[in-house]
Amino acid sequence: MERFKWIPQSLHGGDQDREDDLLGEFEGSDSWSPLQRLYGFAASLVIGFAFVLLSLIVFYRPIKFGIMFTFGNILAVGSTAFLIGPVQQARMMLDPVRIYATAIYVGSAIVALVCALWIHSKMLTLIAIIIEICALVWYSLSYVPFARRMVSELFASCCDTEF
Repeated sequence: MERFKWIPQSLHGGDQDREDDLLGEFEGSDSWSPLQRLYGFAASLVIGFAFVLLSLIVFYRPIKFGIMFTFGNILAVGSTAFLIGPVQQARMMLDPVRIYATAIYVGSAIVALVCALWIHSKMLTLIAIIIEICALVWYSLSYVPFARRMVSELFASCCDTEF
């Protein structure tokens, strides 16, 4: 355990007394060690990816696919809340750069679950899943400098009919 003592210092920027630290936004976060948070992150991420991979097995049944895929995505995206805290995660998701992608992602995840669980529409579930994937990709690109611009220009050049 001695070898992990540097983690809190590096995450706090060397200041361990800071209230709004990177990891300190959990209820009762004093009881979670950095190693436990890493375990929570890894477990949530692995379970989320397992759900996504298992959803591919039931792809021919779009309703089951939609449920498993959406829950897997939510677990995978939410796994970072173990590292940075749920409040910071929400702040980052609601950042002006990401607000539209976040709204579309959350909305399409809800629509996918509603279409799969209550409406039982295979076509609407698949459409919602496709929108969810696109929104998640666009949201993820917002963390890479100039990635959105590069992808936008790539699609514009692919769709351009003038050479």
